[in-house]
Amino acid sequence: MTSRELALNVVRDVFPRDRRSRSAHESFDYHATRSNLDARDRAFAAELAYGSIKARRYLDWLLAPFVGARVTQLPPTILEILRLGAYQIARMAVPTHATVSETVGLAKRHGHRGTAGLVNAVLRRLSELEPERRTPLRQDFDSEDDFFGTLYSFPTWIVASVRAVFGDAQVEPVLHGMNEPSQAALRINLLRTTTGEALEALQARSIAAHVSSLVPEVVLVDALPEAIADADGRWEQQGEIAAVPVDVLDPKPDMHGVELCSGRGNKTLEIVGRTGDRGTLEAIERDAHRVAHLRALGLQSVEVHEADATRPADTAQDADYVLVDAPCSGLGILGRQPEARWRKEPSDPDRLGLLQAEMLESGSQRVRPGGRLVYSVCTFSPVETDGQIEAFLRRHPDFSRAATAQKYEVWRLPSGDLRFPPGIERRDGFFIALLERGAPA
Repeated sequence: MTSRELALNVVRDVFPRDRRSRSAHESFDYHATRSNLDARDRAFAAELAYGSIKARRYLDWLLAPFVGARVTQLPPTILEILRLGAYQIARMAVPTHATVSETVGLAKRHGHRGTAGLVNAVLRRLSELEPERRTPLRQDFDSEDDFFGTLYSFPTWIVASVRAVFGDAQVEPVLHGMNEPSQAALRINLLRTTTGEALEALQARSIAAHVSSLVPEVVLVDALPEAIADADGRWEQQGEIAAVPVDVLDPKPDMHGVELCSGRGNKTLEIVGRTGDRGTLEAIERDAHRVAHLRALGLQSVEVHEADATRPADTAQDADYVLVDAPCSGLGILGRQPEARWRKEPSDPDRLGLLQAEMLESGSQRVRPGGRLVYSVCTFSPVETDGQIEAFLRRHPDFSRAATAQKYEVWRLPSGDLRFPPGIERRDGFFIALLERGAPA
């Protein structure tokens, strides 16, 4: 298996015609482990596969003048091979002769002499284009959102959503940022080590790292090599902004907390790291496999409940803090999942907003007077973010927004909620609200 063959396998898994699709990362891991490729070739294959998946709309625009009406008649695999070749020519520093030769070879193995000849002709003509003619121009599109959607390769509705939330000036920086690699980060397990000791251990591996300015137990690294995994469980991969909700929550030792939708326990471990595994944390998760993983962590302060987070078995107002890290449309983390932008639907925010409202209702019932509730989602759509909180506060006048730390001033909305734009400074997009229940009248 060559590196280009590996990339083709991944793209075909992500965009299948007659079977269930896979995620790009899942497919890459599956095929890479079955190849004999070295680290350099695997890295090339990953860049080609992930990049061409993200750039799919742009690549189809680039190929259209050369393929024309034949696009509807081409075998799907040959069209994917054309996209891979076009991506190498337009976006990768690969010699033209190598791109054409290797890509035509792929077409021969997966097609016939005629389709290989087509691939050869199209890629040669594409390689002869001046660089400026490989870039979309505004005057060729009906709207600016269509133009940016083609230039940065996003569905038009996502571009329109970015514009509506962040304004005209931020559209290009956000879209550009979501196409760049996200900042790699590690969350330090404070039950196993300190941040300082973790830095020393990383530096001993020649991994450049520094502590996040926002979350003290998060370390930002310049690269995340395959050898980063730690057998002693001293750290785990987790995005910097994904760790902010717990920092805003600020759990203390001996407190009683509730976490809805605990997942595999990233935020659970962050909470117990803050509390020193003291007090009580009810982790509520309905997925049986994730529940088993949570229980296997062996945390003495954590009570794991396999239950639906929207239907609380207990409604006592006894929790010092509640974390509602809700399922969402995920528009803020599109850069981490190459295929995600093509699988989202414009209806996702409204559909998931109903679930989020139910979870907020459920979580709020557990908060004691004077207690805190943090709501967080990795998206930016209004119905899932500030609109969700405004609606909740109208239903619950006993709750109000609480002040977040000064270090979050840059991302604080006039309302007091926090909104992190995706892609800016290589960070993920998140919305976080800190609410407090007032004392009874």
